Amino acid sequence: MTKETIGIIGAGEVGTQIARAALQAGYSIVIANSRGPETLRSLVTALGPNARASTAPGAAAAGDFVIIAAPLKLDNTLPVAELAGKIVLDTNNYMLWRDGDYPQVTSGAMTIHELRQQQLPHSRVASAFTHVQAPRLLNLASPEGTPNRHALAVSSNFRDAVSLVTRLYNDLGFDAVDNSPLFQSWRVGPGQPAWEAHAHQTRTELIANIARAQKPARR
Repeated sequence: MTKETIGIIGAGEVGTQIARAALQAGYSIVIANSRGPETLRSLVTALGPNARASTAPGAAAAGDFVIIAAPLKLDNTLPVAELAGKIVLDTNNYMLWRDGDYPQVTSGAMTIHELRQQQLPHSRVASAFTHVQAPRLLNLASPEGTPNRHALAVSSNFRDAVSLVTRLYNDLGFDAVDNSPLFQSWRVGPGQPAWEAHAHQTRTELIANIARAQKPARR
């Protein structure tokens, strides 16, 4: 029996690896990219019968919850209406060299995930999967109760979003650390101790690495 359907917007390495892990854990997947579902035929065939391709609005509408596996753009192209009322997991990290200068983020005024929440005012955003290498999602996973199980952080302004991500992490083979609210998501961002320890960190180690984070200097 399958669990919920997850809409995934973004079919690059991150979206694809999360899809594989989620399918293995019993979820169904509706995945979209920016080029159209016809370009995803070979991918969904490889993923199996519980995966199908759609447009971004279609994936958003179909998902019981939705994962955004694509960088944030200041010109918001996400299907805001279809994401309204839903929990949205944001896997994005802000990369100045890739994304350009987002003054709200580089100034330290807000995190990239708070900006995503601002763009999706009627959704409940949580940062998730931000400090794990996507290709390692399957080989880092282990059953609940395994000693020294790998841990991942979640940040959100909404308790039900934290609970959902915690359950999803557990289903996929990871312990969870609540790093809420959303403005704290910088603590596991690029260059921080939790980011540098992506190869393996237990829940205790992740909690310590979050505490060791140093706020980037404002520009």
